[in-house]
Amino acid sequence: MAHPIMFDEADPVLRRVRALALALPDAAEKISHGRPAFFTTKIFAYYGGSVKVDGSYLQHEQSVLVLVDLGEREALIGDDRCYVPAYLGSSGWIGLDLREDTDWDEVAELIDASYRRTAGPRSVAVLDARAPAS
Repeated sequence: MAHPIMFDEADPVLRRVRALALALPDAAEKISHGRPAFFTTKIFAYYGGSVKVDGSYLQHEQSVLVLVDLGEREALIGDDRCYVPAYLGSSGWIGLDLREDTDWDEVAELIDASYRRTAGPRSVAVLDARAPAS
């Protein structure tokens, strides 16, 4: 049974997340469980997520899910924009609601960090080679 599509292709927030994710070396997009998923060899970001509340799922339509390390997860979990997504939360993923006042530099950093945790060393080397010398 196929999952229903749970996003709007015309969503401007998705457009911004997609631009950030697909700008990374070897990144591609696929639909997984009805949501856009961005990957290289493994998924590094999802658009949209949910949490289970009293036996029902509460959807976070405009959010990005990323894989973070434990220290960063602890820091983010106290932020009212963040949530532990159903199914993926136990594996180190965190959801960040994207609002009008979203700091897109922060979103880019979180997507970059998640990418670095999942992409192969050659892809990460290509990304590092793009970085301007300081």
